[in-house]
Amino acid sequence: MISVITPTFNSIHTLRETIESVRSQNYPHWEHIVMDGGSKDGTIEFLKDYPHLIWVSEKDEGHYHAMNKSILRATGEVVNILNADDCYHPGTLRAVGEAVQ
Repeated sequence: MISVITPTFNSIHTLRETIESVRSQNYPHWEHIVMDGGSKDGTIEFLKDYPHLIWVSEKDEGHYHAMNKSILRATGEVVNILNADDCYHPGTLRAVGEAVQ
Protein backbone atom coordinates (compact mmCIF):
# COMPACT_ATOMS: atom_id res chain seq x y z
CA MET A 1 0.00 0.00 0.00
CA ILE A 2 1.19 3.50 -0.84
CA SER A 3 -0.06 6.37 1.29
CA VAL A 4 -0.24 9.67 -0.58
CA ILE A 5 -0.40 12.67 1.73
CA THR A 6 -1.56 16.08 0.58
CA PRO A 7 -1.31 18.95 3.06
CA THR A 8 -3.49 21.86 1.98
CA PHE A 9 -4.73 25.26 3.05
CA ASN A 10 -6.95 27.41 0.82
CA SER A 11 -5.83 25.50 -2.28
CA ILE A 12 -9.14 25.01 -4.03
CA HIS A 13 -7.74 26.30 -7.33
CA THR A 14 -5.08 23.58 -7.62
CA LEU A 15 -6.41 20.72 -5.52
CA ARG A 16 -8.67 19.12 -8.17
CA GLU A 17 -5.76 18.46 -10.52
CA THR A 18 -3.71 17.03 -7.66
CA ILE A 19 -6.48 14.65 -6.55
CA GLU A 20 -7.27 13.57 -10.11
CA SER A 21 -3.60 12.81 -10.79
CA VAL A 22 -3.68 10.34 -7.89
CA ARG A 23 -7.09 8.92 -8.74
CA SER A 24 -6.08 8.21 -12.32
CA GLN A 25 -3.05 6.09 -11.41
CA ASN A 26 -2.98 2.58 -12.87
CA TYR A 27 -2.03 1.03 -9.55
CA PRO A 28 -4.71 -0.26 -7.17
CA HIS A 29 -2.96 -0.20 -3.79
CA TRP A 30 -3.02 3.37 -2.53
CA GLU A 31 -4.80 5.65 -0.13
CA HIS A 32 -4.96 9.42 -0.40
CA ILE A 33 -4.99 11.48 2.79
CA VAL A 34 -5.74 15.19 2.54
CA MET A 35 -4.94 17.21 5.65
CA ASP A 36 -6.56 20.63 5.40
CA GLY A 37 -5.60 23.41 7.79
CA GLY A 38 -9.11 24.84 8.13
CA SER A 39 -9.56 26.41 4.70
CA LYS A 40 -12.16 29.11 4.13
CA ASP A 41 -12.11 29.07 0.30
CA GLY A 42 -14.58 26.21 -0.33
CA THR A 43 -12.00 23.44 -0.01
CA ILE A 44 -14.02 21.56 2.61
CA GLU A 45 -17.15 21.44 0.45
CA PHE A 46 -15.00 20.42 -2.51
CA LEU A 47 -13.43 17.51 -0.60
CA LYS A 48 -16.88 16.09 0.12
CA ASP A 49 -17.18 15.33 -3.62
CA TYR A 50 -14.39 12.75 -3.31
CA PRO A 51 -15.61 9.89 -1.11
CA HIS A 52 -12.45 7.87 -1.75
CA LEU A 53 -10.36 10.43 0.15
CA ILE A 54 -9.41 10.27 3.78
CA TRP A 55 -9.52 13.90 4.83
CA VAL A 56 -9.53 16.08 7.89
CA SER A 57 -9.99 19.83 8.13
CA GLU A 58 -8.78 21.44 11.32
CA LYS A 59 -6.47 24.21 12.35
CA ASP A 60 -2.85 23.16 12.44
CA GLU A 61 0.54 24.70 13.06
CA GLY A 62 1.56 24.84 9.42
CA HIS A 63 2.64 22.71 6.50
CA TYR A 64 4.96 20.34 8.36
CA HIS A 65 2.52 19.82 11.21
CA ALA A 66 -0.13 18.83 8.66
CA MET A 67 2.30 16.38 7.05
CA ASN A 68 3.21 14.83 10.39
CA LYS A 69 -0.45 14.44 11.42
CA SER A 70 -1.14 12.70 8.11
CA ILE A 71 1.80 10.35 8.47
CA LEU A 72 0.35 9.17 11.78
CA ARG A 73 -2.90 8.26 9.96
CA ALA A 74 -1.20 6.55 7.03
CA THR A 75 -1.47 2.78 6.69
CA GLY A 76 0.86 2.29 3.73
CA GLU A 77 4.31 0.75 3.76
CA VAL A 78 5.39 3.68 1.58
CA VAL A 79 4.44 7.28 2.35
CA ASN A 80 4.72 10.10 -0.16
CA ILE A 81 3.97 13.81 0.21
CA LEU A 82 2.19 15.31 -2.79
CA ASN A 83 1.56 19.00 -2.26
CA ALA A 84 -1.77 20.54 -3.23
CA ASP A 85 -0.28 22.20 -6.31
CA ASP A 86 1.65 19.15 -7.59
CA CYS A 87 0.59 16.19 -9.73
CA TYR A 88 1.76 12.67 -10.51
CA HIS A 89 2.63 11.63 -14.02
CA PRO A 90 0.71 8.57 -15.25
CA GLY A 91 2.25 5.35 -13.96
CA THR A 92 4.07 6.91 -11.02
CA LEU A 93 2.49 4.83 -8.28
CA ARG A 94 2.85 1.60 -10.30
CA ALA A 95 6.57 2.28 -10.74
CA VAL A 96 7.00 2.95 -7.02
CA GLY A 97 4.92 -0.10 -6.03
CA GLU A 98 6.89 -2.39 -8.33
CA ALA A 99 10.22 -0.99 -7.12
CA VAL A 100 9.25 -1.64 -3.51
CA GLN A 101 8.18 -5.20 -4.26
